[in-house]
Amino acid sequence: MRVDLHNHTVLCNHATGTMQAYIKKAIELKIDVYGFSEHAPMNFDEKYRMRLEEKEFYESTILYFKDKYSKSIDILLGYEVDFIKSITMLDEILTSNVDYLIGSVHFLESKNNNNDEPWGFDNPEFIGKYQNVNIDKIWEEYFRAIEELAKSNKFDIVGHLDLIKVFKFLPKKDIRLLAKNAIKQIKKSNMTVEINAAGFRKPIEEQYPSKELLELIYEENIPITFSSDAHSVEQVGYGYDKAIKLAKSIGFTKCAIFKSRDRQLVDF
Repeated sequence: MRVDLHNHTVLCNHATGTMQAYIKKAIELKIDVYGFSEHAPMNFDEKYRMRLEEKEFYESTILYFKDKYSKSIDILLGYEVDFIKSITMLDEILTSNVDYLIGSVHFLESKNNNNDEPWGFDNPEFIGKYQNVNIDKIWEEYFRAIEELAKSNKFDIVGHLDLIKVFKFLPKKDIRLLAKNAIKQIKKSNMTVEINAAGFRKPIEEQYPSKELLELIYEENIPITFSSDAHSVEQVGYGYDKAIKLAKSIGFTKCAIFKSRDRQLVDF
C-alpha cells in the first residue's frame, strides 16, 4: 500500500494548485491513502497558515472529494499543528471529522535569539540568526521541544522529526544522543514518526529524519508513516521510492494510516 499523509493546500498561503489536482496526481501515482494536513490556524505567523474562518471550507471540501474519489483513493483529513506551548490553538480545530494531527516544531522560543518572538528556524527569511547562536544548544532546545510535543499527548504523528538540520547547520554532538530522550517520549506517548521526503528538496538533501534516527526509531518499535509534504502538485509523491527503500533497508515492513484518530498498520 502506498501512503502519503502530509500535504498542503493553497490555504496555507505558500502552496500552489487545487486540491483536486493534488488528488488526481496521487491517483496517477497509485497512492492508496492520501492525506491533506493543512497548517492549522494559530494566533501567530498567520501569513503562513490557514485562517480559522477557512476551517469549515477546508474540511467540507476534503470530505466532498473523499466521497467523489472514493472508488480510486482514500482521502484523509488532517492538520499540521505548530507546537508552541504558549500559542497552540487545538480546541479550535478538533472536530469529529479529523483523522489525524501532525505535531511539528517550526519555532524555538529560546531567549538566546535576542528576540521575544519565537524563531522560525526553517524559514529562509530568518537564516541569518544561525550566525549568532550556539548550534549544539539550538539542537538541544529543538529536541526538548519535540519531547514536550510528545508529552502533551495531543498529536498522532511527529512531523519531520529532525527539521532543525534543514540548512545544514549540524551539531558537534552525536545527533542520536541529542534526540534520545525525545524518541523515548515518542515511544511512551504511542506516537508515529513520518518519513518526510521534503528534505530531499532542501539544502540538507535527505529525508527527515536521518537514517541514524530511523534506526533508533526502529529499535524502539515506533511506527512510521510516509509523507511528501507537498506544497505543489509536482511535489506529490516526491522521493517516495527512496523513502520506501530506506525504510525497508532498516527493517520496517508496515506503516500507519488513521481514521478518526485511530491508527492502523498496513504493509507497504
